Amino acid sequence: MSEHLKKKIEYLKEQLSNQEKLASLGLLSAGIAHEIQNPLNFVINFSKLSVKLLEEMEEMLEEIRTTLPESEQEDLEDVMEDLKCNMNKILENGERASSIVKGILLYSRGDDKDFMETDLKKLIKEYIWLSYHSVRANNKNFNISIQENYQEDVPLVRVVTQDISRAVLNLMNNACYAVYRKSIQTPANYTPTVKVHLWQEGDLVKLTIEDNGTGITEEVFPNLFQPFFTTKPVGEGTGLGLSITKTIIEEKHHGTIEVETESGEYTRFTISLPINN
Repeated sequence: MSEHLKKKIEYLKEQLSNQEKLASLGLLSAGIAHEIQNPLNFVINFSKLSVKLLEEMEEMLEEIRTTLPESEQEDLEDVMEDLKCNMNKILENGERASSIVKGILLYSRGDDKDFMETDLKKLIKEYIWLSYHSVRANNKNFNISIQENYQEDVPLVRVVTQDISRAVLNLMNNACYAVYRKSIQTPANYTPTVKVHLWQEGDLVKLTIEDNGTGITEEVFPNLFQPFFTTKPVGEGTGLGLSITKTIIEEKHHGTIEVETESGEYTRFTISLPINN
């Protein structure tokens, strides 16, 4: 057996091992997400109830408000306003956390044939920030500017949500990696930036994820979507992210994915999805 073939077999074994670890991690994440969802439901439901109780209390206090000195009336109004503001913040963030948990559950165990009408703005925003916080969790010194531009009236699009979320995660993870690598190599005045833009164009919805990172060289570009091709160090990439993303977008959703890049300057991925898939 040739040395090259031996190395290839060892490499494939390592990738399979990594995939097994990821599968186990997926099961663990699904279990954790399920357990977190229950207390989140209590937080959300009791927050809604508390908001209603505060409104009722405000009506009751209105009857006796005029009997209080003016200074105490103002104090009472301030306290009630603070309480309502706090409860609304708890409710808002509880619902956001619940949405992320549901996304993780869908990502982990969803039927990969299940097309459903989806609010892409909401989905993309969640997974852009999920990717960012995931990278931050592993590197506290990492920070970037994320510039988001979402068209407000983009219609619902029929997609497999766990697949599109996987594609967004892959592209955002790559963007974060590119700007992080460049931040190590460049002067302090460099601002790592990722731009996200979602809009409708005819019967298509388009998404761009652009970074001002290391860019892609002419040598690497032709192999960009090849399975197992990666420029990352051993242990940091499987070489499957972009290959899987291309399959999700073009074969499963009948869309397109395009790349524009300049080595050392930027990379821009553009996904186009038909609205009526």
